[in-house]
Order: sequence, then C-alpha cells, then structure tokens
Amino acid sequence: MVSINTSAHKGTRKSPVADGHDTVIEQFGLATDAHAGHWHRQVSFLAAESIQTAQARGLDVHEGDFGENFTTRGINLLSLPLGTQLKLGSEVLVEISQIGKACHTRCAIYYLAGDCIFPHEGVFGVVLKGGEVYAGDDIQVIKLGDGTCSFTPAEAIEEIEQARQKGTL
Repeated sequence: MVSINTSAHKGTRKSPVADGHDTVIEQFGLATDAHAGHWHRQVSFLAAESIQTAQARGLDVHEGDFGENFTTRGINLLSLPLGTQLKLGSEVLVEISQIGKACHTRCAIYYLAGDCIFPHEGVFGVVLKGGEVYAGDDIQVIKLGDGTCSFTPAEAIEEIEQARQKGTL
C-alpha cells in the first residue's frame, strides 16, 4: 500500500493521511473519510501504476487526487472478481464489491485533475473486519471471489453494466 488517503467531503481530492496511519471500522470504512458509511462502497482502491500513466499523459496528479482511499502498487485489482477478499496489513479484511463506477456528471476531481481514471480503474470494497492500516502495509488476496458480492445492490450492478454497454466505462 503506497498511500492512505482521506477527505472531509465527497467529490473532492483526498489527501494522504499525515502520519501514514488510519483506523478502518468494520462495515463502515476509514474513520476519517467522508465516503465511509453503511453502503457497498465503504473504501476505494486505485493502482499507483494508473496514476503514473496519467502523469505520463501530462496530468499533474498524485496519490489521492482521484478520490481513492488506498493507493496500491504491484497488485492487479482490476483482474480480481467481485467477492474477492483482501487482507490489508495484519488486521483489516475487505471484500471487493464494485469495479469501476458510472459518473453522471463531471465532478470537482475531473476539473481539478483534467481527467478522471477512477470510473474505469477504481475498485470499491466493504470492510469485513476493521483494524489499523499503515502506508507500506502489504495487501494480500485471501480468497478469490466468484464474481458476486452480497453487499452490492442489484441497481449498482445494472448501472455499471449499462455504462459498459454505452462505452462510458
């Protein structure tokens, strides 16, 4: 894990936590993040490699700028099916609940960064077990999913599928 990022408000860039540490609350998300809550997108992930690709295209972006909670490196999260369980550090267990997202409007992140890769490359999860996380922690695949996640509402799956069919995702 390269960076842990949070924000006080939705639709804004996140900033790396000052001491590289945060608490993840079971069935809720990061203690200090606006997106935490009782829903299927409690935490989010984006690969550092994706951010580097955006930088190579000339965008002035860094960890957290696309709104991700966890900036990762060396794990291809997009290849993992829904329901896959990830262990963050020594305590936290997260289940992948959504890959990508439909954006209905261009949010502040799009205008600040000049583009948004998160709809295509972001991954969301639900916290099965909380605990402490630190920048530099390992992320391990504990169990591969079967392509479903009981926490993800049918409407969210349908919305993603429609966006893919339209070519907007």
